Amino acid sequence: MGYSPFGGMMFGIVPIIIFIGFIFVFGTIIVRSLQGAKQWKKNNDSPVLTVDAVVVTKRADVRHYHHNAGTDNMSHMSSSTAYYATFEFSSGDRMEFKVGNDEYGMLVERDTGRLTFQGTRYLGFERIKA
Repeated sequence: MGYSPFGGMMFGIVPIIIFIGFIFVFGTIIVRSLQGAKQWKKNNDSPVLTVDAVVVTKRADVRHYHHNAGTDNMSHMSSSTAYYATFEFSSGDRMEFKVGNDEYGMLVERDTGRLTFQGTRYLGFERIKA
């Protein structure tokens, strides 16, 4: 058998590609964690505000995941849903907040009430009865 220059090059390049992939994955995890911690601190440093607001719209963000399990080619799907509501203030400004599924079900578009929030953190909405 003869020496293959391509084979020798592959043994040098593949570990570098794998190393770069690990750096990318762990770098992304670290950056996302730092962004989340920064937003959490910013929310904690913000005052708790309660203002008059109207529910403008609601939306659900459904994510689907496909999982392969094992060597027997079994797979399954799963999903997760995040719920959001957009509120409009008397100034005309709007803010969207992530809300829990129980709150999402209770909010109705064009509801008026008192919105309580801290930074980008939704704390509650008290409906004003007409």
